[in-house]
Amino acid sequence: MQIHNLKRQHKNKGDRLVGRGGKHAKTSGRGGKGQTARAGNKRRPELRDIIKKLPKNRGYQFKSIEKVFLLSKDKLASKEEKFSEIRKRLGIKGKKIRIN
Repeated sequence: MQIHNLKRQHKNKGDRLVGRGGKHAKTSGRGGKGQTARAGNKRRPELRDIIKKLPKNRGYQFKSIEKVFLLSKDKLASKEEKFSEIRKRLGIKGKKIRIN
């Protein structure tokens, strides 16, 4: 018997498909080499870091508050009149009142 006459008892086992999902095989669904293939790969999106650096605009301002209602001193009923009473008397809703 010579080497060229030898035959296997079992046929060649086919190679496993790589990178086709989880459980087993060479890369186990992690793709190729590098940072993304390592355990603990948690890279933050670049846009998120940009957003985080921007200052927060705190609170919600009604659009009606932005407009200032100018009121002269002679229109006041008394010096101790509250702003809520002035609003009721003049029918002003949600505006800032500035007394001149």
